[in-house]
Amino acid sequence: MLQRKNLLWLLALLVFGVYPLVVTNPTYTTIAVFTLIFMACTTSWNMFSGYSGYIALGSGVFYGVGAYTMALCSQHWHMAAGAAMFWLVPLGGLLATLIAVPVGWVVLRVRRHTFVVITIAVFFVAQLTAINVGFTGGTAGLSLPFITWGASYYNVPFYYVALAIVIFVTALSALVRRSRFGLQLLAIRDDEDRALGLGVKVSAVKLTGFTMSAFAIGMCGALYAMFIGQIYPQFVFDPLFDISIALMAFLGGLGTLVGPLLGALVLESLQQYLTVTYSNGSLYLILFGSLFLVVILFMPQGVVVALRDRITKKAEREREAVASNETTLMGSASP
Repeated sequence: MLQRKNLLWLLALLVFGVYPLVVTNPTYTTIAVFTLIFMACTTSWNMFSGYSGYIALGSGVFYGVGAYTMALCSQHWHMAAGAAMFWLVPLGGLLATLIAVPVGWVVLRVRRHTFVVITIAVFFVAQLTAINVGFTGGTAGLSLPFITWGASYYNVPFYYVALAIVIFVTALSALVRRSRFGLQLLAIRDDEDRALGLGVKVSAVKLTGFTMSAFAIGMCGALYAMFIGQIYPQFVFDPLFDISIALMAFLGGLGTLVGPLLGALVLESLQQYLTVTYSNGSLYLILFGSLFLVVILFMPQGVVVALRDRITKKAEREREAVASNETTLMGSASP
């Protein structure tokens, strides 16, 4: 079973690795870049919210911080447009992590339902700050150094950097889930008071998980800013970003490793395809809402969990059938 899982992971990595070499259409490679960005963001979000049960709807703050880090640093440092700007991507993640420390210290002082409301409030404070503070460019936004790569090649470096972030955050999420720290997060999700009674340092664990999840989201924000070449506060601090990554995690399976990757792969690629095909930026919202209702009604734990439970039940039925047949044969064979 373990070997089969490893083979599936290797097969998925191979498919993603050769995708831009096989599919050279810039439209489809652009969709792939956005899809990988959301796969990384959703997995990183799930690493805290999925494991701890604290649904954060303010992670767009870290995405915006990463984007503005890329824009401001590339401007003020007069960086040459090109591959050297990729070195600012980890810096965007680092600054997002630093911002997450005081934000987490404030918002994690309350329990789950109040936490959701406060994260939304913090997000809108950050958005309004970016709109009204002068150095962010306000509603006019900021332009980054113009990269002159050819149309056929432009998306490829962004694709592989985004893929590297996905691999990094997936490996980190797997390590967290299998570690003592991950067990503490899961204990908080199951019963926070009981976890506290068992000696778990609840506040420290929650704050650590919250700040860890901000790193990859900040890197993705920086990569997005470099990829687009111009940012506006209403787009990098977008409330739909938080709703989207939460929905993607719920669709795939909240608190699982594969679920957020699958949810983001399906929903973001579909959203980008519908936007490009029908030139309607709002059509995907109808689809997302309908799909969310279907998932809540028929697969409330997500696609991955539903499939896993179905496979487990099928295997149990087969084992019971085999055991029953063996018992029947033994009974008939006895004198």
